[in-house]
Amino acid sequence: MRVGIIGATGYGGAELLRLLNQHPHVQEVVLYTSSKEGMNIQESYPHVSDIYTQTLKSINVTTIKDEVDMVFLATPPGVSAEWSGQIAEAGCKVIDLSGDLRLQNPDVYEKWYKREAAPLALIKDAVYGLPEWNREAIKKAQIISNPGCYPTATLLGLAPLVKNKLIDVESIIIDAKSGTSGAGRSPSAITHFSEMNENFKIYQINQHKHIPEIEQTLQEWDEKVETITFQPHLVPMVRGIMATIYAKAKQPISEEMLRHLYKEAYKNEPFVRIRPEGAYPATKEVYGSNYCDIGLTYDERTGRITIVSVIDNVVKGASGQAIQNLNLMHGFEESTGLSLVPMYP
Repeated sequence: MRVGIIGATGYGGAELLRLLNQHPHVQEVVLYTSSKEGMNIQESYPHVSDIYTQTLKSINVTTIKDEVDMVFLATPPGVSAEWSGQIAEAGCKVIDLSGDLRLQNPDVYEKWYKREAAPLALIKDAVYGLPEWNREAIKKAQIISNPGCYPTATLLGLAPLVKNKLIDVESIIIDAKSGTSGAGRSPSAITHFSEMNENFKIYQINQHKHIPEIEQTLQEWDEKVETITFQPHLVPMVRGIMATIYAKAKQPISEEMLRHLYKEAYKNEPFVRIRPEGAYPATKEVYGSNYCDIGLTYDERTGRITIVSVIDNVVKGASGQAIQNLNLMHGFEESTGLSLVPMYP
């Protein structure tokens, strides 16, 4: 198949280039741009020299269906809202890695993203691409809204408890940490080396745009969910997310029962790994891979369950999950092109 990427010069686009290069069903990758027509991809990423030599093409929706079978939009917010619908109407399947199509309520989007929402019809056509919990809808979709990185780690960590209504949903607290690549490639004061090196920062307190995305999916699983407490932090590393999640159990639960619940929930999932009792994952242990590793425990003294969920934010939190969705949409084995052993150390 032939695959197009809009936004190949960002970190998500660069990771798509790395992963698609080893995908056995992808014979050609065409690079498009909404702003950098004529730039050679090697100017932005010399590490892909001799692998990808294309110049970035402008988007032409009248010809794109003759050039590619599907398109990834690895773009900032706003671009997908403009292009996804047109590309889908032209006959290509679309996977959007931005947040433009994740929130079903345009008013909520505009409140949190501070910009105009995509057309409601386009939002309703987009399927939320969390494969472990939305697989059948993904298989039939024309447009996929790829989940955010923090929501991926958080929702995979919470799903078995929320769907089985085992916790007091008002007690959910997510304390999340991310590497700086999650802020994108454009330089800013918050990610400047002198500001971030040997430093640890809290940011966007009570304002992060992934909050409504997490709440929206949790509400689909349990209508009693209203709001959550979610707070992200930046740590001085490039890749990785650790979401440490706390919730009050409705009834006492043993460690054995808790672990059995998670192992049963994810027993057929190729990219979710549950740690044994007393073991908790670290971000380095999923580095460069599409895995989500989960450790969990129950504190009898406080009645709280603690879940530790780690992913590589650029892979399972973005481009790897997007390729997982590509595989489902086209009937390929779900792990095709993604069977990567994490890089360590």
